[in-house]
Amino acid sequence: MPLRALVTGVTGQDGSYLAELLVARGWQVHGLVRRADEAAVDGVEVHVGDLTDPAVPASLLEAVRPDVVHHLAGMSSVAQSWREPGECMAVVAAATARLLEAATRDGRAPRVVLAGSGEVFAAADTTPQDEATPLRPASPYGAAKAAVLLLGRVYRQAGHHVSTALLYNHESPRRPGTFVTRKITSGAAAIAAGRSGELRLGNLAAVRDWGWAPDYVEALTLMADADEPDDYVVASGVPHTVEDFVAAAFAAAGVPDWRRYVVVDPQFFRPVEGAVLVGDSGRLRERLGWRPTVDFDEIVARMVEADRARPA
Repeated sequence: MPLRALVTGVTGQDGSYLAELLVARGWQVHGLVRRADEAAVDGVEVHVGDLTDPAVPASLLEAVRPDVVHHLAGMSSVAQSWREPGECMAVVAAATARLLEAATRDGRAPRVVLAGSGEVFAAADTTPQDEATPLRPASPYGAAKAAVLLLGRVYRQAGHHVSTALLYNHESPRRPGTFVTRKITSGAAAIAAGRSGELRLGNLAAVRDWGWAPDYVEALTLMADADEPDDYVVASGVPHTVEDFVAAAFAAAGVPDWRRYVVVDPQFFRPVEGAVLVGDSGRLRERLGWRPTVDFDEIVARMVEADRARPA
């Protein structure tokens, strides 16, 4: 019998890449979505439910009985978490607690991989950050993801196979347009096509560590396969500013002198702009053999190419 996986948030960027990877490897994949009208992933049996409903996690785990649970569902926007902090805690932290409770109830023993975030270190005093860096979130989203990380550690200490991926920024053409990276690449594509003459952005000096989303979901599978569970930073380890991202996107779009088109708008600045967020993925590389395969310029170029190919 093929191994069975449950992927929550299966229609998101990471969930869709992960589901496709597992299906290609012969897994039986079940995916959770919040609404029946969300786009399905080929080869995935879809279940509809909201993890904030206390009854859903238990019924879902009973129906699927997975060998591995990849928990990727939840709010993914720092900006949205400032607008809706209570909702953020509910869909990120409380939902994870309910899922872990259901996954470990009545003798069940699936391996669980939780999607954490480098945002738990957003106000860190040191760069780069690794698994031992003290938690210092700088947003409701970061605080919720810190709760996810701590919940994973508590269940692991209780003897369950629970790992948490501390995912730094990772991109692809599937990144939603609400994220600054897609705003940049789609904006550069629109300017190159003559459909726009301006791109309004926030803090161009902010530093991030960007990687390729399919590489990062590969890391999730390595964590699920590992003999021993643990926390793992998933990051390229290479810092770039938002300005670097803008310059690379306009270059890929064939637009000279991006400064003619970009307007810095204070409304897009974060309430708190914290540390230089760069991850040290040494543990993941040394223990599980993970390596990123796509560099920064190629990530940006692929996103721009996809945006230029989309209908106007």
